[in-house]
Amino acid sequence: QVQLVESGGGLVQAGGSLRLTCTASGRNFGWYIMGWLRQAPGKERESVAAINRSGDTTYYADDFVDGRFTISRDNAKNTMYLQMNSLKPEDSAVYYCATLGSGDWRSAAAFKSWGQGTQVTVSS
Repeated sequence: QVQLVESGGGLVQAGGSLRLTCTASGRNFGWYIMGWLRQAPGKERESVAAINRSGDTTYYADDFVDGRFTISRDNAKNTMYLQMNSLKPEDSAVYYCATLGSGDWRSAAAFKSWGQGTQVTVSS
């Protein structure tokens, strides 16, 4: 089983950028399809993006296809990243990384192992 820890969140002004990092410990990080999800106050957890095992195929939820967010991974370092540019106040949320269990990655219920989350706050 893999353990996940997110980092890189913080407070940023609208239009700014942040790079989130998900660090995995345990075995066989490269076995897992990975994803980033987020949850804003009063809202359901939603999928942002996913990446295949090798990192050469990425997927973005419909609300994130505008190119502001980029998911990537480095299996040699057991890490996954989410580069977030042109941030908006509505991007404020707790961001989670997770391993895909079974089902559609666009559903948060399909993810199995989760980190504790990192808070992103975008001020206007």
